[in-house]
Amino acid sequence: MKKIVFLFTIVLNTAIPAQDTVSTKDIDIQSAAGLLDLRFTQKEMDTMYTGVKENLMVYRLMHKQLLANNVPMSLWQSPVLPGMKFTEKQEPVKWNIPANTMLPANKNDLAFYNILQLASLIKNKKISSVALTGFFIERIKKYGDTLQCVISLTEEIAMQQAKQADEEIARGKYRGPLHGIPYGLKDLFAVKGTKTTWGAEPYKNQVVEEDAFVYAQLTKAGAVLVAKFTLGALAMGDYWFGGRTKNPWNTKTGSSGSSAGSTAATVAGLVPFAIGTETWGSIVSPSSTCGATGLRPTFGSISRSGAMTLSWSLDKVGPICRSAADAALVFNYIHGTDGEDLSAVNKPFNYQPGADIKKMKVAYAKNYFDKITDTSRNEWKVLEAYKKMGVQLIPVNFPDSGVYNFNIMDIVISAECAAAFDEFTRNNIDDEMTRQGKNDWPNSFRVARLMSAAEYINANRHRYLLMKKVNELMSRVDIVICPTRGSGNQGAITNLTGHPVVCLPTGFDKNVNLPTSITLIGKLYDEATLLAAAKALQDATPWDDVHPPMFK
Repeated sequence: MKKIVFLFTIVLNTAIPAQDTVSTKDIDIQSAAGLLDLRFTQKEMDTMYTGVKENLMVYRLMHKQLLANNVPMSLWQSPVLPGMKFTEKQEPVKWNIPANTMLPANKNDLAFYNILQLASLIKNKKISSVALTGFFIERIKKYGDTLQCVISLTEEIAMQQAKQADEEIARGKYRGPLHGIPYGLKDLFAVKGTKTTWGAEPYKNQVVEEDAFVYAQLTKAGAVLVAKFTLGALAMGDYWFGGRTKNPWNTKTGSSGSSAGSTAATVAGLVPFAIGTETWGSIVSPSSTCGATGLRPTFGSISRSGAMTLSWSLDKVGPICRSAADAALVFNYIHGTDGEDLSAVNKPFNYQPGADIKKMKVAYAKNYFDKITDTSRNEWKVLEAYKKMGVQLIPVNFPDSGVYNFNIMDIVISAECAAAFDEFTRNNIDDEMTRQGKNDWPNSFRVARLMSAAEYINANRHRYLLMKKVNELMSRVDIVICPTRGSGNQGAITNLTGHPVVCLPTGFDKNVNLPTSITLIGKLYDEATLLAAAKALQDATPWDDVHPPMFK
């Protein structure tokens, strides 16, 4: 989720002494200037000294006033550019709950029913929410340790919510297809009465007494919280304070992250779906690695209130499921805002499950595909599948090194993450972290402190130009098919621009027998078309119907 960065404003030869004893020998402006790719004359540095010293004193006063992680910036990111217009009317979405779904002969098969099948069983009283919840809780107890994917089993909350669902349905109050359906949350979402550990040793007993927006929305829909799942410590990778989350297809390998537990649990059938977050790859990477269908929605389409902040201008919330149809259903109930996250907006989700794929303008990133010289790779099979559906694929050059010719992402994410965890670094809480490598958060946060505010701001100005370039392309098409891994900078670029993507399983790598994936990129706030195009692919191919044999 994070690499490494650079830069700062002043370099100190020694620890700064008391305020009234700071002298020129304590502040090495020349060295600091070199780190910032600047050159000053001696006269200029002599003139600067008083201002640098005064700034230092201001920093010290600021550092005496601690900022909790949930205190936001007053600057709000938006993916919207001047002149853009969006549909504002929400049309009814019809969820076709099947009427005649039957319980499986082999009870374990229930673990891999899709959400509408489970909804049919509950709505038609062929299984109670209490029984279904108990079934998934037992699977979590049986397999959770194997996958190292569970931080908290919320059994008491789950049974209360399941009983309430059954009572309401018995009275004829049916809330919709999520009513009585179990699910899990990535453990950076606050839920009253539970620990919210952020996956990190220093916070493993932390309790945040509020309910995150996404939890409140799912509760309103009648869904049942059965567990809070692992994430890589402070939302990086798959290593957390209790171990490493495993890939359900091969438990000798990791699941990737940081939405590690949410993805592993969903793929293994421990829950029908789970909620993850992404700043840079944290939904897409584990979904690709484990064979899930992960939706990273448009930036700001779901309020992040009650969630750990890593990066104010990059953090996004999204569902991790086993199919695009399930992802559409979950997104329908969690998108929108409570007004607490001022980057979040209420936009309609006019999803049509049976949308005609042949009427969509579907493109593929030719410049990315051209780098895949092995034409037997599964990425090429995706293009063939769309062609067989009658889609006229449009070759396009998706922005890459020509416009993304330096690492904008590293600068933006590093500055914001370091600010979000200022006290963590300043008070040496970082020493308590389990992992202390050069690419782990403790060191990355320290390095990011040596960054100029001017460089951060200018990186965001370059980001604006990148947003314009990507939106120029997306204005001409509905969907762009792009390799998920190894062929360009699509992941960093679309996270910076805020465009929605869905990551889909496409079979297995013939060399290592682990899942492969494809990524579809959509227009801003048009998750409806994006997910309809993904559903069409999954309806025409078997890749999303394959499940890890160890967990059947």
